[in-house]
Amino acid sequence: MNAQTEPAKLPFSVERPTSPVEAEQFCNALTRTMDELLNLIETETELVRGGKLRDASTLQPEKARLIHEYTRGMMSAKDHAVALGNLAPAATQTLRRKHAEFQPVLRINLAVLSTAREVASDIVSTVAKAVGAQQPNRTTTYGPTGNSPTGPQTAHGIAINRSL
Repeated sequence: MNAQTEPAKLPFSVERPTSPVEAEQFCNALTRTMDELLNLIETETELVRGGKLRDASTLQPEKARLIHEYTRGMMSAKDHAVALGNLAPAATQTLRRKHAEFQPVLRINLAVLSTAREVASDIVSTVAKAVGAQQPNRTTTYGPTGNSPTGPQTAHGIAINRSL
């Protein structure tokens, strides 16, 4: 079994709860995970908005861990929704409310990251075009196939990392 998917590493059990205490512990642990993830996402959003991409990138390992916990927890909550609702209705309701709060924050974060990616891509593309236009070894009359040059070309060797 992969170390990332080991149930022992999660702050909650993915087994069906059999008592109110177990159901309550599961809901509370998953709520804490969601709180931590929300705080981390909000921090990342603020860093990216402030242009501190390097600082935001240091949050990635913790964000990946919390997303893994959240995903496994929500899958388990879905699988055991009836048991959780019967054994710990108040904690289950809190978990549902927390999940509803989570969605808009995630949408904002994704929009900010997408905007940052587009801005970075535009900057790199503009630089590539400018560098390509300044290449002195280009012919200014006819190209290798006998055609007129089409104008400035983008520089070769500039890469854009789209996995922000």
